[in-house]
Amino acid sequence: MSSQRIINIAKKTILAEADAIKKLSEYLDDDFVNSVEEIYNSKGRLIITGIGKSANIGNKIVATLNSTGTPAVFMHAADAIHGDLGIIQNDDIVICISKSGNTPEIKSLVPIINNTGNTLISMVSNVDSYLANHSKYVLKATVEKEACPNNLAPTNSTTAQLVIGDALAVCLLELKGFTNNDFAKYHPGGSLGKRLYLKVGDLLKNTKMPKVIASDSIKDVIIEISEKRFGATVVIKNDELVGIITDGDIRRMLEKSLDISKFTAKDIMTENPKTVNVKTLAIDVFNIMEENKITQLIVVDNNKYKGIIHLHDILNEGIV
Repeated sequence: MSSQRIINIAKKTILAEADAIKKLSEYLDDDFVNSVEEIYNSKGRLIITGIGKSANIGNKIVATLNSTGTPAVFMHAADAIHGDLGIIQNDDIVICISKSGNTPEIKSLVPIINNTGNTLISMVSNVDSYLANHSKYVLKATVEKEACPNNLAPTNSTTAQLVIGDALAVCLLELKGFTNNDFAKYHPGGSLGKRLYLKVGDLLKNTKMPKVIASDSIKDVIIEISEKRFGATVVIKNDELVGIITDGDIRRMLEKSLDISKFTAKDIMTENPKTVNVKTLAIDVFNIMEENKITQLIVVDNNKYKGIIHLHDILNEGIV
């Protein structure tokens, strides 16, 4: 098979799935709205069940719901009728995912769920199926055919299920007023979590704090800059920031006079340097550095000097 033939097949598949997804917006109705509202007002959890490829999609939907503030649990439909029904508690709502809505496992499971009194919501392609007809609400994940040339392998149908699940999760997220801080609470690990919760003050624990006072000699300033290796030192008074001296300031002073005994830190410092608060998110500090084309910033807390943050300190956290 030629490379162009392979690309053409891939394009055909992608366009078929894109077309199937686009049509889903036409199937949103009162059942979708009522499902969202009932889940939002529920005191219980959302139980997602299915079998085969629909079960795989169900697991992903559960993960999305949990990470966006809606408690959810996956229950495999085949396992449910062999002992796992105990997962369902009194206030839980059940969503059953199935393309056909007529598989033997689903037909066995549906009456049991309805007998418990739990709300049953179906997510189906076939809206005339057994599952759809025995559900309180129907989420229409309808597709005309699969992208598979034999119209057999779940492709368009599972993509449609995934998209309806995402639409459900985002609607619930909006209703709950889910914020960046909430997201950080559920995603504390990895670069994503760090972007949302890691503050610049958290990166100062092991950093050195180059500092001198206004009356210190230039010799003291040079030694401090050299020892702390930031290429700069802060000038403080009673722990409060009053200025900064960089190695560039030292060079400019020496170009004017080689007699450093004439000068003190106060004579060559730059007053009111740019600072960030210890509670500023590290990712925001990175953006400030990028915008101002600088590699380090002074960190303060109510003008109390807390340290210097370097661009590399942020990059080492892997958040950009």
